[in-house]
Amino acid sequence: MENCLKCQDNEWPNQEKTICNEKQVEFLSFVGDPLTLVFIIISVMLYIIAEVILGIFISFRDTPVVKSNNQTLSFILLVSIKLSFLSVFLFLGRPVDITCKLRQASFGISFSVSVSCVLAKTIMVCIAFKATKPGSPWRKWIGIKLANCIVFICSLIQSLINVIWLVLSPPYVEINAHSEPGKIIIQCNEGSVIAFYIVLSYMGLLASVSFIVAFLARTLPDSFNEAKYITFSMLLFCSVWITMIPAYLSTKGKYMVAVEIFAIISSSCGLLFCIFLPKCYIILLKPEINTKEFLLRKCNT
Repeated sequence: MENCLKCQDNEWPNQEKTICNEKQVEFLSFVGDPLTLVFIIISVMLYIIAEVILGIFISFRDTPVVKSNNQTLSFILLVSIKLSFLSVFLFLGRPVDITCKLRQASFGISFSVSVSCVLAKTIMVCIAFKATKPGSPWRKWIGIKLANCIVFICSLIQSLINVIWLVLSPPYVEINAHSEPGKIIIQCNEGSVIAFYIVLSYMGLLASVSFIVAFLARTLPDSFNEAKYITFSMLLFCSVWITMIPAYLSTKGKYMVAVEIFAIISSSCGLLFCIFLPKCYIILLKPEINTKEFLLRKCNT
């Protein structure tokens, strides 16, 4: 008691309270952290799968199953999903100011492009069905211009939100030495929590609208109507992010980052597999129904 010495902020006393030991530094390190290794392996594997699917779609771009529901949107969607998998690497390693700024903007914009493509695909399915009726005024809306405008406008709004966030109150590196005993947590402070939740809310809005429209269009009589697959993918997408928020708020340190990475990977997988695997199945294993003759025969029966 006579020789009491207070440990510094980067130190923690041992159980006997006789010496001060350095606190353990915590973040998702590239070296010696099995959780980081798992995320790297999963992200690389899924990126390769998305690359293979994109190659299949490019090779079979002139077939009915690819041309239906707008092949350009499919290519943009696949590229944005690949970027989502790559954005995981911005969450790994020791945080610095530049990665803190880029990580939320990168996944927010790439996801908004993805969900905007899904929304555009769903709207085009509905318009295509309405345009089949004789004298329908919806015929003038069929084409790539409307779909591209939907993707551009929806993505632009998210981009503006992120630019305002980065200009007014950008994320930065924070050294937290007090939230957990014996640990120094190196983390990214979001700067503006309100901006972070606006980004998530906007993605949720796009996903909800896509889900509602796809659910209403799921029974439309189209040969390659993907609305039912979009419905399931958006249901999975919304479920992941709704459960992510309470889990994100209840964790600390590197596990908080791990929860967000898991949400990014899971929702990207939902988009990739639910929308594109059925088409790959038809392209690779059922080529006999991926022809104009099959479509004409089906329409005549």
